[in-house]
Amino acid sequence: QVQLVESGGGLVQPGGSLRLSCAMSGSIGSIMDMGWYRQAPGKQRESVAVIKADASTVYADSVKGRFTVSRNSAANTMYLQMNSLKPEDTAVYFCNAVRAAVFGGGDFWGRGTQVTVPS
Repeated sequence: QVQLVESGGGLVQPGGSLRLSCAMSGSIGSIMDMGWYRQAPGKQRESVAVIKADASTVYADSVKGRFTVSRNSAANTMYLQMNSLKPEDTAVYFCNAVRAAVFGGGDFWGRGTQVTVPS
């Protein structure tokens, strides 16, 4: 099993910045790709940024150039640096980790952290 705990959310004015953290524990060696997802009220959960096992990254078009995902393997932590925040970035942000198929596959989720950017 893998446990994920997000932190760093909060209330920030438009144009401001936040850095989210996702602390991992458990069978971390089984993890391949990791990512950040978000869910706004009344909307489906969507992918924000993914960092793969080879360190390549994929971003949603809506956050390209503003958000940066990174991973510190030594600290067992993934980050999401969010700059130039907009009201439409308001959502609960979730951390996701995908387990390698050789270890049984599947994925894990954190409980989320709220990000609010008032209009």
